[in-house]
Amino acid sequence: MLFKEKHIKLILNGEKTMTRRLPGKSANYSIGKVYAIRPSRFVKPAGYILIIRKFRQKLGQISARDVKKEGYNSLDEFQAAWIKINGSWRPDEIVTCYEFRLVEKGSAKRGRL
Repeated sequence: MLFKEKHIKLILNGEKTMTRRLPGKSANYSIGKVYAIRPSRFVKPAGYILIIRKFRQKLGQISARDVKKEGYNSLDEFQAAWIKINGSWRPDEIVTCYEFRLVEKGSAKRGRL
């Protein structure tokens, strides 16, 4: 699973435990599978995450609690990062939300690494 370097650091520090992805822009990750986290496909994984929850919702329905799980302190901060990464903030856009936890390399069934 690809993440920005900043987000990888937050994951490794336990400060980011959720990510939202646009449909069609990323793979379909499965609950109960472990995925490598890295900044690009061609580098060694920085760690591994286990997907523990998956759901879809409108981007604008993100809760204050989920903003924290995304690794941000406020909705404004999250929105600014989202726009920088994805180009725009469209609150009615449906996104896939993945909640995860950091795990050791061989601790569960592997998904696509």
